Amino acid sequence: MMDNVSLITMFFLSGLNETRNHQFTLFTLTLLCYCMILLVNICLIATIILDKNLHEPMYILLCTFCMNGLYGTTGFYPKFLWDLLSPLHIISYSGCLVQALVMYSFACSDLSILAVMAYDRYVAICRPLEYHSIMSKQRLFKLVCFSWLTPFCIMAVNIFLTSRLKLCSPYVTRLFCVNWIIVTLACFPTQTIINNIVAYITIIIYVCHGFFIVWSYMYLIKTCVNSIENRAKFMQTCVPHLFSLLTFLLTILFDVMSMRFGSKDLPRNLQNFVAIEFLVIPPIMNPLIYGFKLTKIRNRILVLTRIPL
Repeated sequence: MMDNVSLITMFFLSGLNETRNHQFTLFTLTLLCYCMILLVNICLIATIILDKNLHEPMYILLCTFCMNGLYGTTGFYPKFLWDLLSPLHIISYSGCLVQALVMYSFACSDLSILAVMAYDRYVAICRPLEYHSIMSKQRLFKLVCFSWLTPFCIMAVNIFLTSRLKLCSPYVTRLFCVNWIIVTLACFPTQTIINNIVAYITIIIYVCHGFFIVWSYMYLIKTCVNSIENRAKFMQTCVPHLFSLLTFLLTILFDVMSMRFGSKDLPRNLQNFVAIEFLVIPPIMNPLIYGFKLTKIRNRILVLTRIPL
């Protein structure tokens, strides 16, 4: 076998080693959480798809956002639920790489979709007369493809480079596979130079996404200050985006800080919570925030559930 091909065929996930006494309780809570995620996201997606009045760019992007949430959580919860009932927490080498790809592309797609949403709101509020010509069906389709395919391709390159490494340990100290931790298992540090370069380029790309979102909303706030109509539009449609962005950034920041600088002296349960909060909080909070805040969606859900207004 070539030197750059890993001999490891299985990984051991050690994140659950200290929670064996509470596994059935954790299983029940995790299953309820996953069912809640499925319910609120599918409900919002179905509402948007079935109501032709919601076939507008803002709502289609929201539908894309919820679909991405389902994609990311499906890469984690079924395997995690199985591990909670299993005495041995293992995953195949290829399965580990696929899970890492799903986790990373999900997170990057979330940021890309938020960036597209920010652009959509900028056009709607700052250039309302040109909105329908700028946000045409063709452009919307391209933006949706960009927000999904670009992160997937970028992360696929990262995962491909990781697959070329020769690894010296099969132990992943997390609840799920993380590309950065797999890279740290490489036998020789010189092997990971290209991985690190590509990883930093990826970070720069998505930091630029973040700066674009911040700039967009700063410009929107500046534009809306002197107009009552624009302020109302901003509060109605932009505030949910800001909540989603803040939730996403905080959960990802905690996770990255924990991975890079977190102390090993922290309790394992706390480390586990920090590691999975971006798979728990945003997928539940985002549909609820949009469902309650956006009038058209709220009214449509109330009609479908036959709740009197």
